[in-house]
Amino acid sequence: MQTPYYLIDEGKLKKNLEVVRHIQELAGAKSVLALKCFSTWGVFDLMRKYLAGTTSSSLFEARLGREKFGKEVHAYSVGFSDSDIKAVRKFADKVIFNSTSQLARYCDMVKGLKLGVRVNPGISYSHYDLADPARRYSRLGVVDDEDLLQVAPLLSGMMFHFNCENGNAENLVAAIEQIGRRYAPLLSKMEWVSLGGGIAFTQPGYPLDRLCSALKTFAENFGVQVYLEPGEAVITGCAELVTTVLDVVHNEVDIAIVDASVEAHMLDHLIYHTSPRLSWPAYGDHKTLVAGRTCLAGDVFGEYALMAPLSIGDEVRIADAAGYTMVKKNWFNGVAMPSIVVKRLNGNLELVRSFGYSDFKRSLS
Repeated sequence: MQTPYYLIDEGKLKKNLEVVRHIQELAGAKSVLALKCFSTWGVFDLMRKYLAGTTSSSLFEARLGREKFGKEVHAYSVGFSDSDIKAVRKFADKVIFNSTSQLARYCDMVKGLKLGVRVNPGISYSHYDLADPARRYSRLGVVDDEDLLQVAPLLSGMMFHFNCENGNAENLVAAIEQIGRRYAPLLSKMEWVSLGGGIAFTQPGYPLDRLCSALKTFAENFGVQVYLEPGEAVITGCAELVTTVLDVVHNEVDIAIVDASVEAHMLDHLIYHTSPRLSWPAYGDHKTLVAGRTCLAGDVFGEYALMAPLSIGDEVRIADAAGYTMVKKNWFNGVAMPSIVVKRLNGNLELVRSFGYSDFKRSLS
């Protein structure tokens, strides 16, 4: 395979999906894949065996969920337009509005579908203000309880998305209990409740029994079908960005320039000022910067202590390269976009998508 390419390992993906199945079996909670995080439909054949469907943040994601996943489609958007609603009603099973004003404006246009609203409970868990759905002046979800009571007759469900990479089970359980107390009169009138995504239930040592108990109790207390909207939890640890060293320069330290880019291919690390792990080469004592090939000065994957100096032609594998990567990749500097390769359950490598100059040209005017 010619680098760079994203390598998705179905065996590792399946391990995460088995946790999803475990949660449904113990708690009765269904999971729908958050396409905003991962929408590489080349592995949907495996994922649909474990997930109830998809949840989207736009018309195009909703359509992709219908066409490529083919199970439940939850269509949410921070702001639907008239044309969005006319189109999305063809693809969605549930339409979730971000505000009561959007619900009032469009409810007649989506009659026959199950309708919901996103609720902002004023509590959240996030390591970053940028991703905190309950940050000050947040536009994400309804904050007024009276507004919710007035529109309740139009609703079949409610969505609470209030976590980002929350690996603290006790914090999550306390939040679920708080939501139950505050919204009890409304919840008892609903058919379904989504507790959103951002729950790191596939991380090592996560107390799944505690989570499942809380979810089951919540569902039984209010007589609702609970949904989760995992994105990162489903695909964490299952992919790498495989690159090749193009050059090594020295400026106080060795700087290995690879044939990929943080700016173009793993943008979240640039946005959140984080550095990815390397899955290859091995770590050691030799200080090395691994950098991207664009002209952005800060296009740097990170500073690493490696077993040996890197040389031109060496392979460097960036770990955990599935979530918020392929959905955000871009053509900055016209740098070649990584192909997408899947290691199937039988061990075979399959090139499922490659990108060339024609794709770059079509993305422009």
